[in-house]
Amino acid sequence: MGDGSWYDDDDAAGPVVRPYALTGGRTHYDGEDLDLVALISAVAPAPGPVDDSVSEPSWAPEHDMILELCRTPLSVAEIASDLGLPLGVVRVLLGDLLDRSLIQVRRPAPVAQFPSERVLKDVIDGIRAL
Repeated sequence: MGDGSWYDDDDAAGPVVRPYALTGGRTHYDGEDLDLVALISAVAPAPGPVDDSVSEPSWAPEHDMILELCRTPLSVAEIASDLGLPLGVVRVLLGDLLDRSLIQVRRPAPVAQFPSERVLKDVIDGIRAL
C-alpha cells in the first residue's frame, strides 16, 4: 500500500475516489436539466488546431469514458449504470461535455406529441380491414 493510492476496507474492490472529487466539488449542472431518459450521443469535435497550452483541470478520465460509451446513443441512466457512478455526478460530467459541445442531447418526445389510443386503434382496424 506504499503507492499512495486510496483503497477501501476490501483491497479487492480497487481504488476509491469520492464523487465530489470527480466533479471538482460541484453538485449540479447549472445549464439545462438532463432528464434520465434523454439520449446522449458523442459528436465529433470541430476540425481545427488544438491548443495544448490550455490545460483542462476539470477534465477527468470519466469524461473520456462517457465519450467512448456515447459513440452509440445511451440514456443518462444507462451511462450512470455503466460507469457505476451516482446520477448527480454523471449529470455534472455530462454538463462539462455539453458545454464543450462534445455531446448532443436528444430529449424524449412529450406525451402530447404521441397519437391518442383512439387514433392508433383506428389505424390498426384500418390495416386489418385491408
